[in-house]
Amino acid sequence: MAASVRVCCALRIAIRGSVPFGAARGGVQVSQLACRASVSSLLVNPRLPAWQQSRHGSFFNKLTAEELWKGMLAATGAGTRSGRGKRGKRKVKKDLNRGQKIGEGRGGFLWPGLNIPVTKEGILQPITQRSNAERQEAHAEMLRSRDEWEKKMKTKVKKQRGWTGRTWGGISLSPPDPGPNQETYEDFQVYVLEVKSVFTMTAREGRKRTISCLVATGNGNGAAGFAVGKASDRGTALRKAKNKALRYLYYVERYNDHTIYHDIVSKFKRTTLHMKKQNDGYGLHCHRAIITLCRLIGIKNMYCKVEGSTNILNITKALFKGLSNQETHQSLADKKCLHVVEFQPQRGPLPIVVASPTDETRLEPEPEDQIPNTRLQWRDVRAGQGFKRSVWANVKRSVF
Repeated sequence: MAASVRVCCALRIAIRGSVPFGAARGGVQVSQLACRASVSSLLVNPRLPAWQQSRHGSFFNKLTAEELWKGMLAATGAGTRSGRGKRGKRKVKKDLNRGQKIGEGRGGFLWPGLNIPVTKEGILQPITQRSNAERQEAHAEMLRSRDEWEKKMKTKVKKQRGWTGRTWGGISLSPPDPGPNQETYEDFQVYVLEVKSVFTMTAREGRKRTISCLVATGNGNGAAGFAVGKASDRGTALRKAKNKALRYLYYVERYNDHTIYHDIVSKFKRTTLHMKKQNDGYGLHCHRAIITLCRLIGIKNMYCKVEGSTNILNITKALFKGLSNQETHQSLADKKCLHVVEFQPQRGPLPIVVASPTDETRLEPEPEDQIPNTRLQWRDVRAGQGFKRSVWANVKRSVF
């Protein structure tokens, strides 16, 4: 009888290992016969030890932490189907591991590799226990650090002023997080362009709120980028956006490191930007979002007029589209096989050669069209002819 019990246990251990399917199936049949024999022997002789099947899985070790938190925070059941609880106080997920140290407990044990080094002076340290005085001192230090952390969380940090006092646009953030190889980006500045709330209707959670953040980053030396980050809270969305913007960088060519090479007209959807090259000392006369982006890029002098939609994302995409497609003086000289010259007011009719072709210069001049293919703006034409004035100038107004 005892031999049958040993055979049953041995077969169970063998089946749990990695064996072929056919062998495992035969082993299961033999195990079932052995189990029946062992049960009959136990009924005949009850003095033998009883075997009880144990299960090592439970509700808490089968589900992941995300699934457990979802069961605690999300509305489920009949309340969700009837639309209840969607405007109640939102429950926040807590980090239960914050402030906890692996190996620390009430017993004050010192575990090598957890709360103390594994070796000390080349000797492997054993498992020891702190004295009562050391335990009291460690407990007092933990309470002191906890009180300092709670006091720090309660203190309100004054938010830096952006474009206006009540919006997030123009507020500076910390540099992006270090990369996978611990490379830092201390020379990159990060600015918030827009923070807005987006609501969606879901079947289970009802009216769900999401924070969308538009963030731009740049080093002030021609490299800049932007990205949109979305999350349920503002801090996570800003962090995701600034780290994502670092992966989508543009390099913008600048003339003398202060302005653009030529006038640009860029359009994205319903937004049109008219950018004009300016001399040194002119400054940035643009939309406030464009001023922030130009500072991140390193452009110091430019004029820009926004026509159409003033959506911040459309303005940002139109600006980077226009600046990335501009033609430098050297590329123009290589394309035309001619010298590129520039006329400046302080030099009069004397031109300045700003670029020369890499290959030989073309001898015959470039043919001139009878009608130049230049797109003019009616506002610039009226200003050049002196007709730019108010349309209400000759309107008679009633006087009461």
